[in-house]
Amino acid sequence: MVLVAQVARAANQDDRMDVDADEEAQLLQREEFEFEDSTAAEAGFKKPQSSGLLDRLKGPDSLQIQTINPFFAKAQEFLPVWLNRRFPERRQKALLLGGILGIWVIAFIISLSAQLPVTNGSGIPVTNLDCVDTLWKHKNECGIDGINCHPFSNSSFSFNCPAKCASVKVLNPRAVGPLDVNYRSLVIGDETYRGDSFICASAIHAGVISNNGGCGRVTLLGRRDNYSSVERHGIRSIPFDSYFPLAFTVTSDFSIKCPSDPRNALLFLDILVTALLSIFTASPTVFLPIFIIVFAHVAFASDPPSASYRNTTVLPDHIASFAKRLLPALFCAVIIYRTTVRRTLHGLTAHVEKTFLWLGGFFFGALSNYTFDWIPIQRLTAHDLEQQPGAKVALAMILVVLVAIIAGQIYYFWLEGRLLRYLALYGLFLSGILVCLTIPGVSLRIHHYIIGLLLLPGTSMQTRPSLVYQGILLGLFVNGIARWDFDSVLQTTADLRGDGKFDSALPELLEPILSGTVEGLVASFQWATPPAVVDGISVLVNDVERSRQFFSDAEDGAKGFEWTRPVEEALNEYFRFGYVRGGRALDYTKAGTLFGNGTWSMAGSG
Repeated sequence: MVLVAQVARAANQDDRMDVDADEEAQLLQREEFEFEDSTAAEAGFKKPQSSGLLDRLKGPDSLQIQTINPFFAKAQEFLPVWLNRRFPERRQKALLLGGILGIWVIAFIISLSAQLPVTNGSGIPVTNLDCVDTLWKHKNECGIDGINCHPFSNSSFSFNCPAKCASVKVLNPRAVGPLDVNYRSLVIGDETYRGDSFICASAIHAGVISNNGGCGRVTLLGRRDNYSSVERHGIRSIPFDSYFPLAFTVTSDFSIKCPSDPRNALLFLDILVTALLSIFTASPTVFLPIFIIVFAHVAFASDPPSASYRNTTVLPDHIASFAKRLLPALFCAVIIYRTTVRRTLHGLTAHVEKTFLWLGGFFFGALSNYTFDWIPIQRLTAHDLEQQPGAKVALAMILVVLVAIIAGQIYYFWLEGRLLRYLALYGLFLSGILVCLTIPGVSLRIHHYIIGLLLLPGTSMQTRPSLVYQGILLGLFVNGIARWDFDSVLQTTADLRGDGKFDSALPELLEPILSGTVEGLVASFQWATPPAVVDGISVLVNDVERSRQFFSDAEDGAKGFEWTRPVEEALNEYFRFGYVRGGRALDYTKAGTLFGNGTWSMAGSG
């Protein structure tokens, strides 16, 4: 009798649990339908016959709300059902979720120990470098004769490079003797590298570190001549057949206990945790913890933002950037969830498919610095598209794919009877873009996080393609914010130019006068009357600023530049001339060459 009573009580408890679950499901459905438009409750609703174009755009006669009919439904629902039976109370589920996230936080923090300060065998802190760090500053920041970039020799330091430096390229032309280098790694020389080469890429070229990062030692050598071009470890170096005042070598430093690259371990950890959350959880609110985990992965592991110049640890900078960007990103995530993600994931029972399609797409987009690295488009601006090889063709192919995807999504919106509303929404988006294009003084720049925000509403339906598209767009949004912050869609010309050209007037050079003296060859340069808007002229010799004259300093203005080549010097020398305005050098002419045999050739300006 006692056993029967216990069974009866258990049955009553189960009945009450089922009733509570049914009531909770009904409440959730009501809440969901309150958020969603009325078409969600009109599946199968037959509209009155009409032949007008507007009525046809409203949808078919019988609306069809899209839902995913899962493959092997019982298998995909097994784990969430088992978890619900094993932990039926909401408080138990909350504790379980908190425990999983707590374990993830601890494991994540332990993995980040690789970003703590490291010392070499002498106890001197190892310098953290960014992929674009050099010994010689760009844009004449080293001053006349490189005075601000000393020492040139008899100095060395240990360094630690991040991952993926082999693929980092210059995005605006850089002068290397007679060449204007663009869209390639800035590595000049072989074994001995010119001072303005990327240090980390040079270390990869030299075989000291891999593309996964690593440690080494830089030794400054002073002036070196004739830098050869060799392809090593996937990097083709740039030749330079003259001299430069600063060169360096990169060697291994076995006294450093270089930390291992944490990216692979963190990627495995984050995919594992988010996959468990996706498979075991039926509620669409799982999106929020997954969003935070993926955001942290980008911010600390796969594509962290740049840190302070040559510091001893990048961790404080990464923590500061993460804290600064996460809060506003979470605000956006809540809006995205309520308007888009909840409609797509609500009631979805294909949890394995959700994990592969939606979560897989999420990571695919978040890892865009790997997954989309092959696309020859660095920045979506007219200037970059014009000068980057293959960019226009790649953009055309992307647009063709987008048109096909959009056509498919339009069809599904039409089936659900929501097409007119979303056409109106995207009409507003397009109107906003057109207004931005008309604002004077600024240019429109569509960052990839903006692309994600603009296209995400078009994925607010429950189809397998929408799961993939939505995941990728969410990943692009996360990558854009975690790496680059909320960069403005309206930017000034100076912001877009960066270290690129000013498209300014160039000096018109006259034929130089060459004469021999006891000291060597003297080349005297003059130029035509400069425009009134410039203040002076700057002269580069072998890409080093050797003179800066201001027209107001002389009674008749600066009229010429004289260069003496020593008798023993027999190398080619490359001269570039550029105007100065407001204390800043503008664009330089193409290189003119003073050959080793004492003859001159001007490549022309422009």
